[in-house]
Amino acid sequence: MNKVILMGRLTRDPEVRYSQGETPLAIARYTLAVDRRFNRNSGGDNGQTADFISCVAFGRSGEFAEKYLRKGTKIAVTGRIQTGSYTNREGQTVYTTEVVVEDQEFAESKNGNSGSDGGYAGSTGNSRPAPSGAGDGFMNIPDGIDEELPFN
Repeated sequence: MNKVILMGRLTRDPEVRYSQGETPLAIARYTLAVDRRFNRNSGGDNGQTADFISCVAFGRSGEFAEKYLRKGTKIAVTGRIQTGSYTNREGQTVYTTEVVVEDQEFAESKNGNSGSDGGYAGSTGNSRPAPSGAGDGFMNIPDGIDEELPFN
């Protein structure tokens, strides 16, 4: 089984391109900074407390990333790991590892990051209440996307 679950913040705005052809397909690439859990007493951690995971989202997931995700946004991603390789211009083989996104959703509300906007305050989209908030547990759906919902 190849299943990945990540939660982290985008390190930059997603880079979105569209495939060529009769029906263009959105391809969004972004990097998630995922905090590590570490034992402070273990010593040899070198001070690094996050891993930077490359992610790629196709189709509607790519369109969602383009429309709603911004640098600093905290999201939860599920997907699968995909590895590959290519030969660069110098003739060296370069190995790649990335997460192919199957599902992505907001992991905090716009106001849930205690005062610092993290590059996130200007974004719009559906959001969940902050885990410590007294919300009702339902997602907020912004105005104007009713036509995109599978139920009306």
